[in-house]
Amino acid sequence: MIQSIKTYRLQHELEESFGFSQWHYRTRSALLVEIVDDSGLSGWGECYGPAEVTQSAIASFYAPLLIGWNPLSNEAAWQHCWRGSLDFARKGIMMGAMSGLDMAFFDLKGKLLNVSASELMGGRIRDQVQCYATGMYFKEQPESQLLDTILAEAAGYVEQGYQALKIKVGKNIAFDKAQIVKMRRTFPDVQLMADSNHAYDLREAIEIGGVLDEHSFAWFEEPLSPEHTSLFRQLADKVNVPIATGECEQTRWGFQDLLAQGGVQIVQPDMAYCGGPTEALKIRAIASSHGINVVPHCWGTQLNLACATHFLASTYVEPGRAEVAEPLLEVDRTANPMRDEMYAVGLEVTEGVMKVPSAAGLGVEPDRAAMERFCVETTEENSAK
Repeated sequence: MIQSIKTYRLQHELEESFGFSQWHYRTRSALLVEIVDDSGLSGWGECYGPAEVTQSAIASFYAPLLIGWNPLSNEAAWQHCWRGSLDFARKGIMMGAMSGLDMAFFDLKGKLLNVSASELMGGRIRDQVQCYATGMYFKEQPESQLLDTILAEAAGYVEQGYQALKIKVGKNIAFDKAQIVKMRRTFPDVQLMADSNHAYDLREAIEIGGVLDEHSFAWFEEPLSPEHTSLFRQLADKVNVPIATGECEQTRWGFQDLLAQGGVQIVQPDMAYCGGPTEALKIRAIASSHGINVVPHCWGTQLNLACATHFLASTYVEPGRAEVAEPLLEVDRTANPMRDEMYAVGLEVTEGVMKVPSAAGLGVEPDRAAMERFCVETTEENSAK
């Protein structure tokens, strides 16, 4: 029986900001969720989105619904929360809150049953996952200097063993084109992807998509606004580079509508936002029915990264054959001490390969003492109230 649900809002001021097509980050934030069973075991989850608002959604609405719940009944718990907020929270912040809770359910259930999260997701079919490094964000530098900075950063990831890199585009058309060309010339044998964070209109996306295709980029991520899903089909009719999107989308119904429009070749739900791993498994099934592969978006700390790792460890690649292109795990390489310095048990990336945790649950554990350095607010709902 669930005895208490706690949240931890974390924050860290960066020494140097980094930006993308929409704005610059000067502060990293995170929201962790802990579900405590009456046996004393804890399950941990993470929410993607504005931490202050998501924390309020859990503390004031969802946590009271789940006190006393059977922690093995994660599917029923998801439906209970879904029905409780259906009239006003089918998407958005509250679904982000449900995602972190659901991730914590998975972690706790795995610990109670002494199995890893990938076993709960259908069974592990690989013990390691190929990674791609996300980075190369925009610094507050002149463009001539910025391009050199990006290339030097990329070279560092290649030296660490990463054979796949994702850059940011969407600064402006001229800079984007120059960056695409120089990245390919500098790293002719590295798999490259580009993410615009929905920076372009359709005409611009067609123009940049053609340059990406010419330079053999593996996918074009979020080329268009998520509000205009019908444009993905029009873009796909004009460019050959695969189109990837979905980090802003939520639930099986949202992804069904997205894929029904056509044009999207790769979908990217975020485990900490799309509805959690329970819903991500349904999204994977819907994508499979369309012949589409799932490459999770992954941002935040090691809880979300571990959840995405287990998801990919249990993923079958469409359409299925004896020798498949292995799925790729997104590994954020931007500065984040809450990811790198806050876990007593963490993940291992060696030569660009992630080892899938074998411990029960997600296989990572926050360090409570280290969390205190970043924690700005906590909440708790428990059975004693």
